[in-house]
Amino acid sequence: MFLERFFHLREAGTTVRLEVLGGITTFMTMSYIVFLNPAILAQTGMNFGAVMTATCLSAAAATLLMGFLANYPIALAPGMGENIFFLTAVLGMGITWQQGLGAVFVAGIVFLILNLFNVRQVIIDAVPESLKHAIAAGIGLFIVFMGLVNAGIVVRHPMEQAVPVHLGELNNPAVWVSLLGLVLTGALLVRKVRGAILWGILSTAVLGLIFRVAHYQGLVAPPPSLAPTFLKMDIAGLLTWGMIPIILIFLYMDVLDSIGTFIGVGERMGLLKNGRLERGTRALTTDAAGTVIGACLGTSTVTAFIESSAGAAAGARTGLANLVTALLFLAALFFSPVAQMIGGGYAWKEGVLLYPVTAPALIVVGTFMAASLRRIPWDDFGEAIPALLIVVGIPLTYSIAEGLALGFISYPVIKLLGGKGREVNRLCYLLGAIFLARYLFLD
Repeated sequence: MFLERFFHLREAGTTVRLEVLGGITTFMTMSYIVFLNPAILAQTGMNFGAVMTATCLSAAAATLLMGFLANYPIALAPGMGENIFFLTAVLGMGITWQQGLGAVFVAGIVFLILNLFNVRQVIIDAVPESLKHAIAAGIGLFIVFMGLVNAGIVVRHPMEQAVPVHLGELNNPAVWVSLLGLVLTGALLVRKVRGAILWGILSTAVLGLIFRVAHYQGLVAPPPSLAPTFLKMDIAGLLTWGMIPIILIFLYMDVLDSIGTFIGVGERMGLLKNGRLERGTRALTTDAAGTVIGACLGTSTVTAFIESSAGAAAGARTGLANLVTALLFLAALFFSPVAQMIGGGYAWKEGVLLYPVTAPALIVVGTFMAASLRRIPWDDFGEAIPALLIVVGIPLTYSIAEGLALGFISYPVIKLLGGKGREVNRLCYLLGAIFLARYLFLD
């Protein structure tokens, strides 16, 4: 049997039925990205339909590569956190979305090179554990904040205002749809329903139709054209010193996300040996290739999804499950009217566009990431203060880059002045110097 020979099902202790079930489960738990990613990236000026097509195609391609090259049931798609950084880089750091795609493309190429020379572990080891957890938590809080803003629950003001944020207008139907959607999604998670985020989005969409903050636009249609984003990377626009930190952050987030996911899913499947994943280099190379493919198609960083663990729990053990997941992503291309209804936004007032259907999902995803707060050593001030600067700096400055800069600059300085400079990796000093140079010489 071809499937047995190619995917080694018997050796992995699985069957075709279990792999199909696992692949479907993985898709159900991560398919929210089909709606959420274009809703986020469209805020940069990118074409919503093109981003949706790029999301589905890049997810399918990278997931297939993972299945065939590494034989792992670990699916990939444009990552949450990375797409938020893409948005803030464009809106808050003055770059174009074409430059953003170029930065993602270069970061993917660098990731590939790091895998070839096996130096990715050097970068990972250079970042203190406390800052790793702080980055995840800070991005999580930022995603929650963005969800609250997109829901209309919190309203942002320009920085010159005395009160930068305040509670939104509770007579806004979008606010009620978002709040009810959040409660429904939370209840599904408490009940451990598979695909809770997806079902939460669909339930919120129904509420949106009832409250008239979402509008039915059809069910099935030909896939939207990829032309508005295909090969639109601006590589020449990266030739400035100010783009270096942006590329490094894209690279670091991709490396950290992918390795964390591989370890988490591999541990659940019993594939780790001495803390390392078999065929790990193939898996990471696939992750990097997915990022390059995604940038060419027109989306932010493609990375491994921790939701793959749901598929593993359902029985998936080989790349055959990825084949199923990839086919479902391709099928999702034909449901663009549903994606537009869910992620297209709601005009509350002139110049005010809210996203009440997808906002609850953002808040939930951010909550997952914020759980890393408990792993920061708060009783060690040399670790806690830089970590806290990252955690609060990211949402308060509305920029992942600025929040990271606060932590990476303060960490080596505090350690050095505290007499513990030898505890700091040399590369960490270099990263701090790069961030500091950006403020001293590049702004």
